[in-house]
Amino acid sequence: MSDAFTTRVLNVTTGSTERVVDITGDCESFLRDAAGDRDGLLNVFVPHATAGIAVLETGAGSDDDLLAALHTLLPADDRWQHRHGSPGHGRDHVLPALVPPHATLPVLGGRLELGTWQSVCLVDTNVDNANRHVRLSFLA
Repeated sequence: MSDAFTTRVLNVTTGSTERVVDITGDCESFLRDAAGDRDGLLNVFVPHATAGIAVLETGAGSDDDLLAALHTLLPADDRWQHRHGSPGHGRDHVLPALVPPHATLPVLGGRLELGTWQSVCLVDTNVDNANRHVRLSFLA
């Protein structure tokens, strides 16, 4: 395979609570190895039916606000047709329609081009699956 395309899989343990996990540092570390000083695109993809990727501010409460908004939009109750797992688990399968399982981001000179307060985050509301894989792919 050409060095124009490089990929790596991250293993992320999210635990038994709903979480927004900042993976920006992992993305930057991957780009240091994969991109050199080249321009290109970073694709971040979570191959799970109950998780998503978001670009948002973290550490100032926005991550908690996102989880609260998801609770409002997708309550963890018995209204869902998809009924296996924890009570309300069906909502977790609707999550990727609102928080997509992917993001494609610009890379300039080997560096991720995010806004000042933006972070790349794994959003996981599924308390039944504590282990997630995130595929990072750089295309020069």
